[in-house]
Amino acid sequence: MASNIVLTGFMGTGKTSVGKLVARKTGMGFADTDALIEALEGKRVEDIFREKGEKYFRSLEEKVISRVSDLKGFVIATGGGAVLSADNMDNLRKRGIIFCLRAKPETVYRNIRNSPDERPLLKEKDMLLQINKLMEEREKYYRNAHYIIIVDGRTAEETAEEVISIFKAIHQ
Repeated sequence: MASNIVLTGFMGTGKTSVGKLVARKTGMGFADTDALIEALEGKRVEDIFREKGEKYFRSLEEKVISRVSDLKGFVIATGGGAVLSADNMDNLRKRGIIFCLRAKPETVYRNIRNSPDERPLLKEKDMLLQINKLMEEREKYYRNAHYIIIVDGRTAEETAEEVISIFKAIHQ
């Protein structure tokens, strides 16, 4: 029986916010893979990308996901690109039910437009165009989740309640 709740999805879909709420409401632990990577490196994700590149970041991400996947009773919020690695998804699936938080590009743009410096893959002038492009490229990976939750027009609280409801139904 899967004991973890795993949140995947594009940047700006609320994985961390929803994850913290789910953890608080269920009494589960919480792990944010990007925050763990930052703690490991002593640098922000965007600085790691800038200084050492995406390949280096993805290797750190795989190590961190390998470790957190062995935890039990945790809500794990992943970075938006974690789904690109089959190893990541296999590890997360071992003990977790994977939820993909999905939003329209316009919703993502509204959610992240005030923090473009924190988004290393969105350095283009037309951020909405770049969001659309990346979302298209990743769509097939996001579809590998057990459940897809549409977050457009919903609060983090509403999304968290849906995740909890599905998780509880699985464990009855």
